[in-house]
Amino acid sequence: MDKTALTWEKREISPDLVKNVDAKYRCGPITASILVRRGFTDGEAIQYFLENDPRYLRNPFDLPGMEDAVDRIINAKEEGERVLIFGDRDVDGITSTVLLWETLSAMGLEPRWRLPRGDEPYGLSRQAVEEFAADSGTLIITVDCGISNTAEVERANELGVDVIITDHHNPQGAEPEDLPRAYAIVNPKLETGGAGRYPFRDLSGCGVAFKLACALRFAQRSSFYGQELCLLNVRAANDAWIIETVKLRNLTVTGRLTETVVPGMVRITDTRLPAFLEGQQILTWDLPLQAGILAKIFGKGVEISMLDIAPEIAKEIPKSQGQSLLRLREESRLARYSRKEITELDVFLNLFISFVRKREKLWTAQDEEGLQLAGLGTVADIMPLLDENRIIVRGGIESITAKPRPGIAELLFKLGLAGSRFGSKEISWQLCPAINAAGRMGKPEIAVNLMLEKDPAIRDKLAEQLIILNDERKKLGESTWSIAEPMALQNLERFGGKLALAFGEDINRGITGIMGGRLVKRYKAPALFVSFAGDTAVGSLRSVKGYDLRPLLEQCADLFLDWGGHNYAAGFSMERANWDELLRRLQGIVETMEFSPDEEGKTIRIDAELPPAYLTAEILDIVELFEPYGEENQPLTFMTRKARISDLSLIGKNGAPHVKLTLDIGNYKWPALYWQAADKIPGEFALNDSVDLAFTMTRNWFNGDGKPQLIITDLRRAGT
Repeated sequence: MDKTALTWEKREISPDLVKNVDAKYRCGPITASILVRRGFTDGEAIQYFLENDPRYLRNPFDLPGMEDAVDRIINAKEEGERVLIFGDRDVDGITSTVLLWETLSAMGLEPRWRLPRGDEPYGLSRQAVEEFAADSGTLIITVDCGISNTAEVERANELGVDVIITDHHNPQGAEPEDLPRAYAIVNPKLETGGAGRYPFRDLSGCGVAFKLACALRFAQRSSFYGQELCLLNVRAANDAWIIETVKLRNLTVTGRLTETVVPGMVRITDTRLPAFLEGQQILTWDLPLQAGILAKIFGKGVEISMLDIAPEIAKEIPKSQGQSLLRLREESRLARYSRKEITELDVFLNLFISFVRKREKLWTAQDEEGLQLAGLGTVADIMPLLDENRIIVRGGIESITAKPRPGIAELLFKLGLAGSRFGSKEISWQLCPAINAAGRMGKPEIAVNLMLEKDPAIRDKLAEQLIILNDERKKLGESTWSIAEPMALQNLERFGGKLALAFGEDINRGITGIMGGRLVKRYKAPALFVSFAGDTAVGSLRSVKGYDLRPLLEQCADLFLDWGGHNYAAGFSMERANWDELLRRLQGIVETMEFSPDEEGKTIRIDAELPPAYLTAEILDIVELFEPYGEENQPLTFMTRKARISDLSLIGKNGAPHVKLTLDIGNYKWPALYWQAADKIPGEFALNDSVDLAFTMTRNWFNGDGKPQLIITDLRRAGT
């Protein structure tokens, strides 16, 4: 594609809104303008760009089913039960399996693990259930799978085996009766549940496993596990008083009550307070003050049994010593990001949660190491790098950089990444494919064993095996592509340009997903890649943004043995005898498919225009603030005008196709690279030209020193 045809788009935004964001979140005008231009004006979304602390991770007990899952696992430990972890064969499933196995082992359990091998289907299998039950197994925990295994869970129930499902794929149906009858289901996409809907739907499978691991550690370490308690605070409101109380269980809010009363006008029994507070341990801030106010409101004969927790909190958070909640509210960092007006009770709640985490040391080296696995799973499964996924991936990368866990360390060495600085891009393009190769080639146990093996010499050999498998996977992909691409093009025409389809017996089922993704990029349309093996067909669907695959799958569900996945990436297995009927239905379905043409690559979306005076090395701090980059958070793209090309040379092999530049911008000379642009000289730019450019920014690391460098996306002579 001719880069000179690219359109530069800098969305108009309200200057007043930028000022408000900057003033409220104290992030600087450039950062504020980028946030607004990218559509992030809500405090809850913004906090995940500005904050790194793990305390901003959501409470795992906000996930429906979590406490039931934790209680069942603790009971399995106490009873010495046999437990099986059943995962998926991809990076997300492998990391989930390893993370949960290590967590349960640290508890004192002796769990087993199992993944689909060879040509075994995705998800929990009937064979696995029956073999485990025959060996006196009593509890199966699925990771990164299970939400679609209704029949298999039913078979487990028949055999007296409990199943805990931890998954992140779309449930098949919106009603509780559509779900498998598991002992507990922990899935952020569930629409129903006792704890309500989880605020962030897009955790990876390993992200969910990480939440379960954190919840299990909380249950073991904290004296507050399973306890119900209330926080209570009274504050003035003109001639009345507002009594606020919040009910907690496992540090997550389970109920709130606000009563506005005028002293002497109402008895406490006429309010909702007695019913709400009954049987609760009640904590307050500054007991003498609070008790005095309540006596003034309801009379001295009314006493509410309360405990003053302020002195205990001050031991862990010294800055709270002697402070009122009103004063602490003014200094609250968490309050800055709230969607609603923060009251003293909200400040009390945040302080209490921080106090418990500090006093009981709920964040340890185990959690840091767990972030390495959860970060890999999140990047590999192409989860949006928004909300708490940002803390998971950022923390995982930092932990890997500081001290990679066994297995990852050996693989980094084999890949030439050991000791180097890297981010989500290197993880996505180098580390994850090497791990993924094990599952794609039918040997996922190699990757799991690599992560769990204690002997460094054996880990080294296993890492080498992964590198070899990845090379084989690449060769297999290229040979398959040469066969599949012409078939996909032919079928794309057959389906009116709306579906690229390739299938055959020569296609290895382990690469259907990656090949489907490649078809989407090639033809800018949804794609279906299918492997035939005997009487079975296994397919992977990939889609373009804007077309949800769920309706397509639901219209064909009766043809499938099993199916499931995400909105834009899904899969199924079916009897080959149903293949012709599937093709017939697809012919009708494509007539109703609607999605916008993919404009990716044709428009450069500018995040900020930087006048020369603003283009300084400090801009890199803003670039790194928005890391990690990936799905739904692409690298920042800037533009600047009237830069002078003071040096120019060609670099690279095969005719030196790339251009290396030095650009004079303001008081700085900026090194820059322009890939595949040698043929643009001198027609589109030349030495000493004044140019306008769109670019991203990175650090070029050498001997531990990171020099700023521009990566040019598009460049034009100034004013054209």
